[in-house]
Amino acid sequence: MFKWLFGGGKGDEGSAAASETRELISLSRTLETAPDKAFSVFVERLNTWWPREFTWGKDRLAQIGIEPRYGGRAFERTTDGAVSLWGKVLALDRPNHIVIAWQIRPDRTAEPEEALASRLDIRFITNDAGKTQLLLVHRDFPRHGEGWEKYKAEMAKGWPKLIDAYAAELAKAA
Repeated sequence: MFKWLFGGGKGDEGSAAASETRELISLSRTLETAPDKAFSVFVERLNTWWPREFTWGKDRLAQIGIEPRYGGRAFERTTDGAVSLWGKVLALDRPNHIVIAWQIRPDRTAEPEEALASRLDIRFITNDAGKTQLLLVHRDFPRHGEGWEKYKAEMAKGWPKLIDAYAAELAKAA
């Protein structure tokens, strides 16, 4: 699913680099907007910034989205109407915080069991300048089982690239 996520390469200037512990990835980035707008673009406008070529649907993708409610689906829908689930909203405090079960296995296939999924925890915090401090933590990788350490290392390379794509879309929406 996320082919380019796992490649090398350097981010653009101002990009957030991921920091890691053995079992989690975290990154932080200052965004030039208020948390409500930052949250809205990240969650409700995912379809505008998530690169199509890095989805299961690729050129057949009609939509990628997150339903912004407790229990909401994180999904892809292809042009033929097929829906693939890649996560579930576990917590939501709009516009400050969302937690998603990351239901994608190390082999990039769907993980139907929420209990075997890692967690994506994203916070949108107002800083002293009235801007947003994005804090993204991808944790609980051991839940994925065999191959989780390599998967975590690959995701640590990918998240900064995704946040760059998100920040570019957020700048256009300003």
